[in-house]
Amino acid sequence: MKLRINGRSVEYSDSCRTVADLVAMPDWAKRLLIVELNGEIVSKEAYQDTALAEGDRIELVHFVGGG
Repeated sequence: MKLRINGRSVEYSDSCRTVADLVAMPDWAKRLLIVELNGEIVSKEAYQDTALAEGDRIELVHFVGGG
């Protein structure tokens, strides 16, 4: 499945069906994320129930600490 993540075209296997599947991928796992899907913020509680489809536009914003 081809998705647009943070402005870049990315190909994921068909096993990546939900937002929960996506954020569990090694690139994103263990990060505190805000997920926007096609212009709408997805609450963490909805990750498991939010399906992904070919061509979806996703913005993943993660927090970086520093001092």
